[in-house]
Amino acid sequence: MTVPIAIAGAAGRMGQRLRALAEQDDQLAVAGLWESPSHPAVGRDGIVGAIEPAIANARVYIDFTRPEPTLAHLAAAAERGVAAVIGTTGFEQPVPELFADAARRIPIVWAPNMSIGVTLLRKLVYDAVRALGPGYDTEIIEMHHRWKEDAPSGTAKALLRSVQQARGDTGHVVTGREGMTGARRDDEIGVFALRGGDVVGDHTVILAGIGERIELGHRAGSRDTFAAGALRAARWVVDQPPGLYDMFDVLGWSDARID
Repeated sequence: MTVPIAIAGAAGRMGQRLRALAEQDDQLAVAGLWESPSHPAVGRDGIVGAIEPAIANARVYIDFTRPEPTLAHLAAAAERGVAAVIGTTGFEQPVPELFADAARRIPIVWAPNMSIGVTLLRKLVYDAVRALGPGYDTEIIEMHHRWKEDAPSGTAKALLRSVQQARGDTGHVVTGREGMTGARRDDEIGVFALRGGDVVGDHTVILAGIGERIELGHRAGSRDTFAAGALRAARWVVDQPPGLYDMFDVLGWSDARID
């Protein structure tokens, strides 16, 4: 059965790749396209500036926009019983709290990174930190294109949660060092954001012990990596009961899920 989908942010870089890949997928049909009302693309090529008509004929909508419109779109989708796949990051409150009302009415997949490789990386980091124990210092480094507005990235924060869960504590998170900072604290976790050029997304977790260093990383070469994961999530979520899910659920790795 073909699943009709709507795409929010359809004129953006991610929206364009979502649409291109969806149009090549015989299990999906693009049923609606939304863009910010002030965007010059509105009114052309089927793109509308209001979310209601965009999702009117969809069973799932996909959103990689910004926090404020995402929350408005989610409320509209919940009102109409349209499932959601959300890759938006930068929320100021925990997503489970922000999405709680909608998740009681519709199934939602939210992940700060929809890549299969990044989902696996989160599990590998969790396992490595647990196996190595407290004798290894943890640093997380991410780099994105110069236009990214939030920092650290949602993926870096997800990797941080993997580290924290494996350690059993939140640790002392450091996002910058300058001057005479003193020796590194035993409970310190460094999280650093780099910005430049057109980098799609690089993430590295360094586990540094005395005499050796382990590095676990992921490099995204194309936004198609994230778009393909989101479309896979769209095909999966349409048959699920209301609730908040992530890519561990989509991939059938629920036993390895890291909250």
